[in-house]
Amino acid sequence: MPIRRFADPPALFQAAAERVSERLQAAIDARGQASLALAGGSTPRGLYQQLAQLPTAQAPDWHRVAFYFGDERAVPPDHPDANYRMAHENLLGPLKIPPAQVHRIEAERPQQEVEAHYRQRLAQLPQQDGWPCLDLILLGMGDDGHTASLFPGSALLAERQASFIGAEVPGRGLRYSLTLPVLNHARQLMLLVSGKEKADTVARAQQEPGAQLPVQQLNTTHLEWYLDQAAAAHLKPEASP
Repeated sequence: MPIRRFADPPALFQAAAERVSERLQAAIDARGQASLALAGGSTPRGLYQQLAQLPTAQAPDWHRVAFYFGDERAVPPDHPDANYRMAHENLLGPLKIPPAQVHRIEAERPQQEVEAHYRQRLAQLPQQDGWPCLDLILLGMGDDGHTASLFPGSALLAERQASFIGAEVPGRGLRYSLTLPVLNHARQLMLLVSGKEKADTVARAQQEPGAQLPVQQLNTTHLEWYLDQAAAAHLKPEASP
């Protein structure tokens, strides 16, 4: 499980953008197309801005990338809290990605419709062990160790049958998320964390096997951590690359 550390957020965004481009183009070269699940949050926003600015020679063939979302709040797509809106403003819009390539979580619809619709979208992906297999899933992490909308103790985190569900998260409202089996069947996971407020949780996730944080349930075989120096500040030296 590689842990990559960078001096500051801009350095993290640059390195992560290069890695995303590399992984997507490798998938395109191997299978003719690539699938990418996007995350919400401030750190992914910086990555998206960097991806949108990549020179053509360094960018993947965006016309062959299908965009999905790891999670979403139960809000319309133009709502300030919508992950879709953030991704569109910082990545999809600047790159002029056609709507046909973007598989949005239509979270403004009734819950059963949202779940059924997105499960159908996911079912069109290549399958591995009966689960959708995305080429790359981008993830962030909260200071409680949640990732996507898989919060500690939530029904979303416990789900092992469906590929995508919604559930009420105490204090956070209705959330929709890819489930842990889908995350763990991706070809690659990238976890992006920045800021000193995450440092304690990063250290717990790396150095306390029994902490039972949601991020500790990710498939470490396919997982890469991208940290800025502030987020990595409490790691022991042996946890560094």
